[in-house]
Amino acid sequence: MNESLAKALALFELAEPFMREDLDRKKQELLVTWHPHRYAMVTNNPRKYMAKYTQAEAMTKEVSAAYELLAARLEKK
Repeated sequence: MNESLAKALALFELAEPFMREDLDRKKQELLVTWHPHRYAMVTNNPRKYMAKYTQAEAMTKEVSAAYELLAARLEKK
């Protein structure tokens, strides 16, 4: 198993074999958790807000990339 696949499985808290429904459900949970706009009311400090927003943006991209990798793996099977 390559490193990116192991990282994707860890992010989604899945183990092989997994089903498409599990993958989709976990993706939705992660996107709700890490949606950048969720941090709009966290603080009145603009620096703290932008730091959280940037972190959430990066996590959203990571979730999407991991989902694509895992979905492609399911398609191969």
